[in-house]
Amino acid sequence: MILENLLQYVDTLLNVGDHPDYPGAVNGLQVDGPEDVRRIAAAVDASFETISAAAAVGAQLLIVHHGLFWKGLRPLTGRRYRNIASLVRGKVGLYSVHLPLDAHPELGNCILLARALGLDVQGRFADFDRAPIGWWGTVKPSTPEDFLDHVGQVVGGPVRLLSGGDHAVRSVGIVTGAGGSFIEEAARSGLDALVTGEASHHTYVDALELGVHVVLAGHYATETYGVNALAAHLADRFDLAWDFLDRPSGL
Repeated sequence: MILENLLQYVDTLLNVGDHPDYPGAVNGLQVDGPEDVRRIAAAVDASFETISAAAAVGAQLLIVHHGLFWKGLRPLTGRRYRNIASLVRGKVGLYSVHLPLDAHPELGNCILLARALGLDVQGRFADFDRAPIGWWGTVKPSTPEDFLDHVGQVVGGPVRLLSGGDHAVRSVGIVTGAGGSFIEEAARSGLDALVTGEASHHTYVDALELGVHVVLAGHYATETYGVNALAAHLADRFDLAWDFLDRPSGL
């Protein structure tokens, strides 16, 4: 597969050019790679570890959710130089896609987690710069503790409940990653619970005072879905080999 053709397809599929995001996300091709792509690798984070692993499996393109340039314009020294040099020496291109992948209606982190949890999806949720990122839906009524156990089984890792009271969980908003800031929108929308990856300290008080259960299921764990789905989709469409480079942070 010609790299440029692959990039054009992904950019269009995920609406990368028009979707709002944080400036440091730098969505799209971050580091050029070989023109001929036969194998792709997917990872949540662009790190020296995942870059080295992508080169080791013989991938020509590494697709990540969190790219290299979150802190903006900085000198290409130290670990920043090491990471980019490793890509160049390993002949691996780097493609990063953040909120466009969280928000995508078929391959996105949020919709895939919602489906994995068995939500009857009702609509969009969690606007960022007037673009919805997450989804909301309903589940069979359960206690907060039972719902917490269910989430833990789905994500396969530790989860934590910030209780919003003793009411049952029926309606749930989903925002993967660091989505705790959407608790007020969840309250305004009348949702019983918000499932996200992580939250700030004040979210504990927000949950109590707004009456919304918050389930923290791990930033990493909630954002493995999209890169896996995207890589599998590209591999199937263009007859490519692919690998998921699982490097959990525990956070």
